[in-house]
Amino acid sequence: MLSVQDRAIVKSTVPLLESGGEALITHFYRMLLSEFPEVRPLFNQAHQASGDQPRALANGVLMYARHIDQLDQLGDLVAKIINKHVALQILPEHYPIVGSCLLRAIAEVLGEEIATPEVIAAWGAAYGQLADILIGAEASIYEQKAQAPGGWRGAREFIVAKKVQESAEIVSFYFEPADKGQILDAAPGQYIGMKLFLDGEEIRRNYSLSARPSNSQYRISVKREPGGRASNHLHDNLNVGDSIQLFTPSGEFVLTDSDKPLVLISGGVGITPTLAMLEAALETERPVHFIHCARNGGVHAFRDVIDTLAERYPQLQRFYCYAEDDGLSPAAHSVGYLTQEKLAEWLPEQRDLDAYFLGPKGFMAAIKRHLKALGVPEKQSRYEFFGPASALE
Repeated sequence: MLSVQDRAIVKSTVPLLESGGEALITHFYRMLLSEFPEVRPLFNQAHQASGDQPRALANGVLMYARHIDQLDQLGDLVAKIINKHVALQILPEHYPIVGSCLLRAIAEVLGEEIATPEVIAAWGAAYGQLADILIGAEASIYEQKAQAPGGWRGAREFIVAKKVQESAEIVSFYFEPADKGQILDAAPGQYIGMKLFLDGEEIRRNYSLSARPSNSQYRISVKREPGGRASNHLHDNLNVGDSIQLFTPSGEFVLTDSDKPLVLISGGVGITPTLAMLEAALETERPVHFIHCARNGGVHAFRDVIDTLAERYPQLQRFYCYAEDDGLSPAAHSVGYLTQEKLAEWLPEQRDLDAYFLGPKGFMAAIKRHLKALGVPEKQSRYEFFGPASALE
């Protein structure tokens, strides 16, 4: 437990974090990644370069400081962090490294007049409290996954059983365990972690499962990102028969049981987790509205799959919106961006529904605004970021 004095000191630094938190965290990452190469695989360098990761961590640190005496007010932030850590296999020995760099960054960026010994001590205690919470929760999850049917701890070798081109940009990979054993089940919407070695360097990535596990196989569907080290490697170099190291499925953004109408809205490769959610929902009788947006038909993956399911399941309605008409693909239901007016036409009449949406940040920000304006309860409007979490305001 933090002392009353420590909590007061940490909260007093909130204005500094509001104005300079991103600069502090940028300095922290520069120090961490240059001095401790053993932790580099845990961080996506593209997110570092874009500033997304520093902004996300700065926001997390700020939220923690604001609610240091009421941690329950952090909502699902802690659960998101824990699941990301589990998917990347963050271990207890990583925490002291991060803590020492964070305290040094505070001292060096804020300066000795502000970062007094008392401030450093208070933040050291605060970080220790958070580390203990995360380490304990992660240890429990690691143990649960290891003991569950088909579960494992750490990396497990899988073989590429099938590789399928789904669109001009997206390829699916089917993985089965090299040991031919059972695999851990995954909730619809979860992702899986992987360990790759590129040019002698280890990197780790998370990819959403684009189907429910079946026949002892996992499926991910990966978009080729311009300049993306991992995605380009997977597209160009990972082939049937190759082996890969995978971590257990993780993630708290999952389809929950409900009898309310379900709306799944995706943009681009954001379609991947909604496919697993759709599979699960169609096993029930709840109405499902599946809405997908793409640049054009050439990059629209899984259209044939969704169309076939709509013919088979009367409770499924599907709608497609293309930003541009390429004149070559089957027609979309709408051309242009998904406006509030168009979304209003495609939603169920009953607005007491469950909505899940994923895609580029700007897309999700617009969908969030539209759903709120159209009367969908905010607590029933759920989304997840593929990269570092940030505000959608």
